[in-house]
This record gives sequence, structure tokens and C-alpha cells, in this order.
Amino acid sequence: MEASQTPYRPNSINTSASSHNIVRCNADGHAINLFQGPGFPGRKKRGHGSRSWIEIDQNGNSKTLELDKAALMRYCSLPARDLRLLDPLFIYPSTILGREKAIVVNLEQIRCIITAEEVILMNSLDGCVVQYKSELCKRLQNNKDQADDLPFEFRALELALELTCMSLDAQVKELEMEIYPVLDELASSISTLNLERVRRFKGHLLALTQRVQKVRDEIEHLMDDDGDMAEMYLTEKKQRMEAYPWNDLHSLSNVSGGTRVLPASAPVSPVESISGSQRLQRAFSTIMNSSKHGSFTGSSNNGENIEQLEMLLEAYFVFIDNTLNKLLSLKEYIDDTEDLINIKLGNVQNQLIQFELLLTAATFVATIFAAVTGVFGMNFTATIFDYPSAFNWVLVITGVICGFLYFSFLLYFRHKKVFPS
Repeated sequence: MEASQTPYRPNSINTSASSHNIVRCNADGHAINLFQGPGFPGRKKRGHGSRSWIEIDQNGNSKTLELDKAALMRYCSLPARDLRLLDPLFIYPSTILGREKAIVVNLEQIRCIITAEEVILMNSLDGCVVQYKSELCKRLQNNKDQADDLPFEFRALELALELTCMSLDAQVKELEMEIYPVLDELASSISTLNLERVRRFKGHLLALTQRVQKVRDEIEHLMDDDGDMAEMYLTEKKQRMEAYPWNDLHSLSNVSGGTRVLPASAPVSPVESISGSQRLQRAFSTIMNSSKHGSFTGSSNNGENIEQLEMLLEAYFVFIDNTLNKLLSLKEYIDDTEDLINIKLGNVQNQLIQFELLLTAATFVATIFAAVTGVFGMNFTATIFDYPSAFNWVLVITGVICGFLYFSFLLYFRHKKVFPS
């Protein structure tokens, strides 16, 4: 009876690493299991949530997959920092990265992983993503039986560049159609409403210019580095890997890097937890990468491949550079309009200053006339008041002197070129 009334003790909780059960006691002293089963179902793991992806193969067939970060890292041999570029929760500039077995593409809304056999596209309801999926499937299905000079990864990359460049160019044209009438209206009529609209359009222009500039710089960076372009030729690396004897591959991996034994306490990442055959493939790829500036780069086939990709990138570099020039021209037009507005405002300010000078001179002259009339309006005894017409002559003489003084001010201002002649 005493044992049944003993309160629940914390050290009686089962803390097995395999079950991960968390218990607490209720008001009666009985244990209540809060999370049951491994991994705490119902509690989201940080950084390991599954996301929806669209897989498009070489035949143009697409399907939707639910993949987590670890699965993508193992399948595509990508580090976690590359997958962060595809995370919609983060905002990264446009980037194209060539890796061992994949090409990581982050161009505006198109975020995908391109391999030698398929495209893994981030599933989204954005118009660019939907258009990329439908257009890529259509092109692959139409060219299924036709010979194409470009390998699969280059066709997928070309479509991503094409849609991105066209999307940015369409946004630039739309901005031009909106901002040119506003600038013309502002040049003819300066108002607070027009100034506010131009300020808002200028903010959009600067943001769009940065996006276009980043895409242009990324393409230019790839064109300037032959190693990065050779790294992106995934089909050739795959064919060499399949054609190379496994025995020679094993010997090459031993000769190149040696056998490395890791300590038992060393951490193992999801990318490193791969089978033996994949380790040999990675060793072969490392050998290929280290020697691509040697014998492989010297071969004509590899040179043609780099030239082929360079011509592809150059075409879209010219396109995006033309779009950037439109934005720069638009920015110059805005700057010219601002200069014109500043000139007009300066002219108005000068006119106000001139009017203020005239008004100040007139006020000074009128003050003199008022002072004279005020003095003679005082109640004091003077012989001049014995003549009825004497005060009229005082007013006439004072008015003539004040008028002469006022015209003297005007001549002085004109002499100093304060007023236009």
C-alpha cells in the first residue's frame, strides 16, 4: 500500500536513446508519455523538414517528390551550404555553381539542381517555375528522337537562363512604360504627387538593377573561368566514370590520395555516409578534376565542350547586358530629369529672391515717406502750418525723392546683374 502511494520520481523516466520517450506525472502520480517513438513525432526537426520537389528526367517526364535536405545531399553529393541557396526562406543573389555531380542554379525564382540525368526543381506556384517545368518537358519530349549538340544539363541550364533573362527584360520594359510618362509629366509640372511617384519608381529601378547586375556578373564569372565551365560538363564526367575500369579506378584512388583511416570519434556527415562504390566514384571525380587542366584539357573534345558552353553563356551575357544598358539609360534619364527639376527650382528661387529685393526696396522707400508724413502729422507748432498748400508741397517733394531713390535701387541691382538686363 505504501509503494502504491509513493510519488513519482524523475529518475524512473526511461531515457533510452532509441525510444526518445518523454514522460511526466499527472495529478494521480501516474506517468504520461508526451512524445512516443523515435525522433519525437509531431515535433518538427530543425533543418530536416521535407519539401516538395519536381523531378524532370531526360525524356521530359515529371513527377513530384517529397525530399528532405539530407536525402538531397546524399543523392547529389552537395554540401549543406549549396542547398541553402535553394531554400525559399533565405534570400540569396543569383548564383550558378558547378559541383561534382550537379549544377546548383539559383536564378530569381528558378531554383533547381541539374544533374546529368534529371532536373530537381523547387516546387512553387510562381509563374516562372511553372513555365520552366512545362517548357523543359515540352522541349525534351520534342527533341527525344532528334540529335542535339547540347547535353542534357546544358539544355536545362539554357532554359533557366533564357526564362530569367526574358523575365528581367519584361520587367524592365514594363518599368520603362510606367516611368517615362511620369518623368515627362514631372518635367512639365512639378508637384508633390509626381515627385512621390518618381521616388517610388526609382527605388524599384535600383532594386531591379542590382538583380540584373548580379545575373550578369555570375555569367561573366563563369565565362572567365575555364575550370568552372569544365566542371559543369556532367555528361562527359559520367561517361568517363562509366567507361573507366573499376580496378584501375581503385588503384588510381589509392595512388592519388592514399587510404585514409578516420578515427572512431570523427563526426560523419550525411554526404560522407555513402557506399564503397560511391567513394570510388568520388575518388575518380577528384582525379578528373585535378587533371582537367592537364591531359584532359589538352584534348580537343574538352576544348570544344568548354567553347560550346562559353558560346551559350556569351549569348545570354549579351542579352542581359543589353537589359542592364536599358536600366542604366533609364537611370540617366531620371538623373537628367532631376537636374532639369533642380534648374527649374533654382530659377523659381532666383525669381523669388528678385521679388523679395524689389519688395524690400519698396518697403524701405515707403517707410521714408511714412516717416515724413508721420512727423508732419504730429501736434506741434510750426510756421509752415500757416500756409494751407505747404503740406501738399511737402508730400509731392517727398514722393519724388522716394521715387528717385527706388529707381536708384533698380539701377544698382541691374548694374550688379542681380536682375537680368
